[in-house]
Amino acid sequence: MHSPLELSERITCLPVVHGSGHCALAVRKWLLNHPCDCLAVGLPDSFREAVLDGVEQLPSPSIVMQRPSPNYDLSWSPGSDASEDDEDDAQTPWSYVPIDPCQPTIMALRIALGEHWPIEFCDLETDVFQPVASAMPDAYALRTVPIERFATAVLPSLTKPYQEQTWNRLYYMAWKLRQLERRFSHVVMVCSILEWPWLHQAYRHASHDPPAHDSVQRPDRYAVNPNSLLFLFGELPFVTGLYERSRAELGDDENLAIDGVKQLLVSARSSYRQDLGKRARNITPLLLSQCLKYIRNQSLLEHRMTPDMYTIAVSTQQIMGDQYAIHAIETARNYPFHEDYGLPQISLAIDQARLPETAPDNGETVSVVSRLPGQPMSWRSLELRRKPDRQEQDRWRMQWDPHSQCSWPPEDNLIESFRTRVVDRARALIGADLARSEKFSTSFKDGIDIRETLRHWYDGDIYVKVMPPSVGTIDCCVMLFDTPADPQEYPWRTTWFAEHAEESTLAFFATNFADEVIGPGIALATYGGAMFLFPPVAIRDIWQDPSLEFTNGLEERLIAAACKHARERQIALLSPKPPTANFRRIARKFQRHLVHLPLSHFNDAMIQQLRMVHVLNGHQVRSYAEHFIRKA
Repeated sequence: MHSPLELSERITCLPVVHGSGHCALAVRKWLLNHPCDCLAVGLPDSFREAVLDGVEQLPSPSIVMQRPSPNYDLSWSPGSDASEDDEDDAQTPWSYVPIDPCQPTIMALRIALGEHWPIEFCDLETDVFQPVASAMPDAYALRTVPIERFATAVLPSLTKPYQEQTWNRLYYMAWKLRQLERRFSHVVMVCSILEWPWLHQAYRHASHDPPAHDSVQRPDRYAVNPNSLLFLFGELPFVTGLYERSRAELGDDENLAIDGVKQLLVSARSSYRQDLGKRARNITPLLLSQCLKYIRNQSLLEHRMTPDMYTIAVSTQQIMGDQYAIHAIETARNYPFHEDYGLPQISLAIDQARLPETAPDNGETVSVVSRLPGQPMSWRSLELRRKPDRQEQDRWRMQWDPHSQCSWPPEDNLIESFRTRVVDRARALIGADLARSEKFSTSFKDGIDIRETLRHWYDGDIYVKVMPPSVGTIDCCVMLFDTPADPQEYPWRTTWFAEHAEESTLAFFATNFADEVIGPGIALATYGGAMFLFPPVAIRDIWQDPSLEFTNGLEERLIAAACKHARERQIALLSPKPPTANFRRIARKFQRHLVHLPLSHFNDAMIQQLRMVHVLNGHQVRSYAEHFIRKA
């Protein structure tokens, strides 16, 4: 029984999806199971030397570019404009071959070089290349489906090419294959799945005379800017790096396209924590699981089985916030095996490349088209607030006026709202201490006490709850986010007074805001602990008050200040741990009582946001501060 991939008894056509890691693995497996006498690829012979040199230097990526021949017009008339000809030359796209480890054609060349098979470049020399590109099925199915079945399943959806150049190329490849089958007993031709059925047709109708070649320039090989690898590789650079690491360590790489996304999220979490420190959200396994589920659903909505960069960025932003999304993008762009080998470096974008300054074109931006086109790419917008670079931070730090600072109102409203919640819960705890149960007589009071009723089940009596109203109010709240607090980590200690009646008098210790300037006149610090007095009252700066010198440590000073200035006996204390013996001793000294609420009873992500305090260099900065302030 003949395989659908056979062109003849001596020629097998291997259709591939360019730019797919799954297809590259399928090609490697197929070639190792079906050794051949000669490997033919759909690239012109002019690319041979540069492409093979690039393949031998893998895993370091590179790009082989061929410039179109200059358009010389020997006729001239007084009305002609030479600048128009130059502009036409600049708009003529260069063709290139990406030396990408996850390109099936490049994988086939790596196998052929390793097995010492003869290699033939069988495509027609074309000066201006016209690619055959279309949206193709996700090659993820090749994990479980053979190439033969995958290609035949895709066959009904393929459209017949209409470019004359494409048919000339197909006829030339067919003529070349007829020449090769006279010399070799088994030839494998690697070509695009979009051209595969029409190569069959061209082979059956091939003429004895091949189409004529164009006059072409000699291709040059360049290194690629590491930030541009996302546009060179078919897979994410991070996932491509995992493939190469697995290849070097002889590991299993069958599931890396999916497991690589999980590793990407975990690696992004590490860099996110390292960057933000204690301000970082707690990225739990549950959050990662929800993010992976979101990525899966978004991929299916876009009719994909594996996610692209945009899907990962949107999903991480929605689940974990802007800053984690930025770290995920940076991690996805990371490729660990980059080395330029002294080659001039270019920068890539979609359908464009910026040539190196050392090239004759002196840094010109040119249009480019790939000779191994994968899935179509397009620009999509996603608003993320980036972190400023060091040069910008140094400039903003020099412009800072040390005699003017204020807070950012949205953060003030948020933490005041949270203070109200803490005080309300503390008052509820005070009332809970006075709660009692009594036997039902005429009223259900505050509801049936199920526990006490079951305890007296034998006598058939019903017991109800009696919740007397809480006595007094709470006008002071202390929040300790980091205890024990390191004084060297929290050098900024100050007291802020309310701007209006809805704000508290606030005393706190925090990290030094001058260490992290995030915008012009905008700095960022992290609360270590804070004391709130509401309604606001005018007090002396607690950090300069000599009557509080008996305390040891930042937390004790906040507790002592709260006990000194509170008008009510009860003080709400929010902290990770219960109050220490020293805290209780200070409270007894001022005849106060600490009502403790565990920090773990509140949402961790919300606490991390509350701890961030943005310091503005004057009230005028509030008009534009929101454009620079980023959430963790």
